[in-house]
Amino acid sequence: MDYIKSIEDAQLKSEVADFNVGDTIKVHAKVKEGNRERIQIFEGIVIKRQNGGVQETFTVRKNSYGCGVEKTWPLHSPMVEKIEVVRFGKVRRAKLFYIRKRTGKSARVKEQIR
Repeated sequence: MDYIKSIEDAQLKSEVADFNVGDTIKVHAKVKEGNRERIQIFEGIVIKRQNGGVQETFTVRKNSYGCGVEKTWPLHSPMVEKIEVVRFGKVRRAKLFYIRKRTGKSARVKEQIR
C-alpha cells in the first residue's frame, strides 16, 4: 500500500493553479503534430472537477463557432503545461451540466470578485 502511495506522490505536480467549478480558465496543452510539439490554448468554463490525487481530472467547455466543445484533462498530466485563471465564477453546484443545454446569455456564469 505504501509503495503505491509513494509512486503516486512522485507523479504529482508541485504547482497546480487554484481553480474551481464555474471558473473560466486557459489550459496550455501540449499538442504533437508529427515530430513537432507545440502548445495550444483552450479557454472555457470548468464544468466539473472530480476524484483526487493523481487521478484528478477536470472538464472545460467552450463554444467554438456555435458548437459546444468539451475536453477533459488529467490535472497532473505532463501534457498540461499550465493553467491560467481568467475569471472566478460564482456557482452553487459541483457539476455544471445544465450549461450544455443553454445558449447565449443564459449560458453565462456570474463573476465572483476576489
